[in-house]
Amino acid sequence: MENNNLGYRAPNARALLPIGVFLVLYLGSGLLFEYGLKIEMGFYQTPAIVVFLIALLVACVQNRALNFDAKLKVMANGVADENILTMCLVFLTAGAFSGAISAAGGADSTVYLFLSYMPPQLAVAGLFLIACFVSLSMGTSTGTISALAPFAVSMSQATGFDIVLCIAAVASGAMFGDNLSMISDTTIAAVRTQGCEMKDKFRMNFFIVLPAALIAFILFVVLAWGGAGQVELQSYSIWKVLPYLVVLVGALAGVNVFLILTAGTVLSLIVGVASGAFAWTQIFAVMGSGVTAMYDITVISIIVACIGALVREYGGIQWLIDFVRRRTRTKRGAQLGIAGLVAAVDVATANNTVAIVMTGSVAKDISEEYGVDPRRTASLLDIFASVMQGIIPFGAQLLYASAGAGVSAVKIMPYMFYCYLMAISALIFILFWPQKESGKK
Repeated sequence: MENNNLGYRAPNARALLPIGVFLVLYLGSGLLFEYGLKIEMGFYQTPAIVVFLIALLVACVQNRALNFDAKLKVMANGVADENILTMCLVFLTAGAFSGAISAAGGADSTVYLFLSYMPPQLAVAGLFLIACFVSLSMGTSTGTISALAPFAVSMSQATGFDIVLCIAAVASGAMFGDNLSMISDTTIAAVRTQGCEMKDKFRMNFFIVLPAALIAFILFVVLAWGGAGQVELQSYSIWKVLPYLVVLVGALAGVNVFLILTAGTVLSLIVGVASGAFAWTQIFAVMGSGVTAMYDITVISIIVACIGALVREYGGIQWLIDFVRRRTRTKRGAQLGIAGLVAAVDVATANNTVAIVMTGSVAKDISEEYGVDPRRTASLLDIFASVMQGIIPFGAQLLYASAGAGVSAVKIMPYMFYCYLMAISALIFILFWPQKESGKK
């Protein structure tokens, strides 16, 4: 393997094999069991963590130029990435909050308060809208899903709407802010790699994705209209709602996700004990139940980081970069190439921020060569990384939504309307919204 001080890896398409193995086994077995063999809940017969371990084994037996000790070091460096560690800690902190607020009855009270002022037919669309605002303020999709997943579950139970539709509305809205928020790490990475102003990128990006958000909102309204069962509004306690209000207000104010989830957990414990929902001797147990529920997704995140690190080390990412770059011929083609490149790298790494950072310099070179506006390039990087991150079944967003709602990630994928519409909107922008000529070509 040819390496240099700049971290270059000789391109190698075979390095992408572990990702192919995962997709074939996970999606293939789910489709076979569910639709071929007609097994009830077929997608649940293949635990994602087992398939990830198989994919990791495939990655470990590849590339004989590295011994196993060297591969362990590569994997350790991948897991030590700041984004991976932060994500795992968010999962565990969110688990404590989810366990505490559910035990205290806060999620149920919040739902009934919400339904007191909003017709049940608009409940799912309301979840999407709330998630949009929360993610825009927090700048993190996983943090948004962490905060709203218990709310979505209770909403489904109260209204009779499919839990998959409810959690998909939350996850879709979470990707809105992940792509647009000025404090999102993906936005910061896109702007820094392209050398444009944050406010300029926001204006252009917002113009591109606004139609997608509006149509997604309408779709959630249409799908939910008339679908709710007879909702009997139960009494709610404003004190039990307080932890959620603190979390939502803090999120809108841009408070750090760890601080706001910790504050929500503490308040939930106080309210739960004070209201008699559980004894003070159970405070660690209720938090522990939530944290335990996050074990699978935390371990999966670590395994995915290991696979991504090995794929990069073996030259899989470099092959994708070279493949796209060789096929760029025109300004429109340059933009499509940038979109395809960051989307492909996101599939390979399962991390949209990492995908943007890894492709940012190449995207900048391509955009300068073909005279593409840096604002467009930054927007396309952020949009298409978020599109793929929101629909791949092994991405943190769908994995957490899956864990939080107790459903398969594959079941959620078809309802991620905002992500699909965002891609369509961006493609229309590339093909039919030309910019003024500049640059070499």
